Amino acid sequence: MVKVIGIGDNVCDKYEHLNMMFPGGQALNFSVYAKMLGADSSYLGVFGRDEVADHVIATLDELGVEHGRCRQYDGENGCARVTLVDGDRVFLGSNRGGVLREHPMDLTTEDLDYIRGFSLVHTSNNSWFDDQLAKVKSTGVMLSYDFSGRWKDPEWVDRVAPYADFVFLSCGSVSEEEAEDICRSMYAAGCKKIIATRGSKGAVFYDGSGFFVQPPKLVEAVDTLGAGDSFATAFLVSFIDSLEREPEKMEQDREFYEAELKKALKKASEFSSGICMVQGAFGHGRAI
Repeated sequence: MVKVIGIGDNVCDKYEHLNMMFPGGQALNFSVYAKMLGADSSYLGVFGRDEVADHVIATLDELGVEHGRCRQYDGENGCARVTLVDGDRVFLGSNRGGVLREHPMDLTTEDLDYIRGFSLVHTSNNSWFDDQLAKVKSTGVMLSYDFSGRWKDPEWVDRVAPYADFVFLSCGSVSEEEAEDICRSMYAAGCKKIIATRGSKGAVFYDGSGFFVQPPKLVEAVDTLGAGDSFATAFLVSFIDSLEREPEKMEQDREFYEAELKKALKKASEFSSGICMVQGAFGHGRAI
């Protein structure tokens, strides 16, 4: 069984039009989606002490996502204000991580020993974690990083690229040709495997040897919140499973590698489309 951990941000997305809040955050979403996909999944992050934190922690407990090494501090948990326009989520503002911004993760020797037990660490541009990436790299565990839109910032890219085995880019409605150019640029910066998600136009994967395009599975979305995170998670869980089951063939047999890659991209598209039929990132809403 694939064993993965999300490290970084957790929030509640507060839907003002519903007066409800739903657990989320890129790193936490990864951990929850991985669990939904059958992986052995954990989460490491920072909680505040308020009703938002209580709801996130209770949800992780309910879902069986291990979180025993998380920190907790007095203050506001991360939260964001959200609304929907024709099923598309629109962010209205946030407290920029709450206590996570004030008390970012500082990995200890014990944390690093714990991380060595996983196949992959996933984190994000919203996790206040970039200065810890070298420590993660020192463990030998693969690292995945979600840039969201920060791939447009050359300094941000240079800071992350030496450490990331997989990177995800939110490329909105850019053309396929533009997405390929962006992927080439990220590869030149040092990123190894790049996935540019393009919303309803699908996704582009690049590994320096070739491009692979995954068309979307279009649905009448209830809520697009979590679409990118769910795509990334399903891709990673499937691809890492292939790497662990058949390491030599994934390394030496290009035909096998490409077949497993295409399978991972297809699973990502299918899982992401299903998440778009759920309110919030993965449901579990409660009244504010």
